[in-house]
Amino acid sequence: MTLKATLMDSAAVNRALKRISFEVIETNRGAKDLCIVGIRRRGVCIAKEICRNISINENIDVPVGALDITFYRDDLSEAKPDPTLNKTEIPFDITDKTVILTDDVIFTGRTVRAAIDALFSLGRPKAIRFAALVDRGHRELPIKADYVGKNVPTSMNEIIRVTFPAYDGTAPSVLLYAKE
Repeated sequence: MTLKATLMDSAAVNRALKRISFEVIETNRGAKDLCIVGIRRRGVCIAKEICRNISINENIDVPVGALDITFYRDDLSEAKPDPTLNKTEIPFDITDKTVILTDDVIFTGRTVRAAIDALFSLGRPKAIRFAALVDRGHRELPIKADYVGKNVPTSMNEIIRVTFPAYDGTAPSVLLYAKE
């Protein structure tokens, strides 16, 4: 892979996540009956940051969780023979809550579909909204993000990579690569 561009540096990522946090507060008329669930892996970083921003601005602790969608994927038979399982950690009831589902990039929509299936196995939310740091287009399912940090039209020969300190040891960023 060849790096083509840095689409968002650390400051831009933080601004986008703050904006998404304010949009969540505004569209939900506060943070009552709200919870935030990040899709493992980098969606969890986004969920935690949105929760932190909401807590600062609304003076309320919003429950945050992490969702593993491995067994809900529609391509599991095509994946590695021994898929890596990550723990779902949602220590609260999602029933009758508005769940803000988060991920780093929305592409085909299949990951979001799997995440919605996984959420419904845990309870029946009042509503599910979706926040993505980057929307790169190329949807295969009729799914769209309710909150987007940045829209980046891409070709199928490009890859978006989001970095966070928790997983990459580097400052948050959004990078565009060309496949070789």
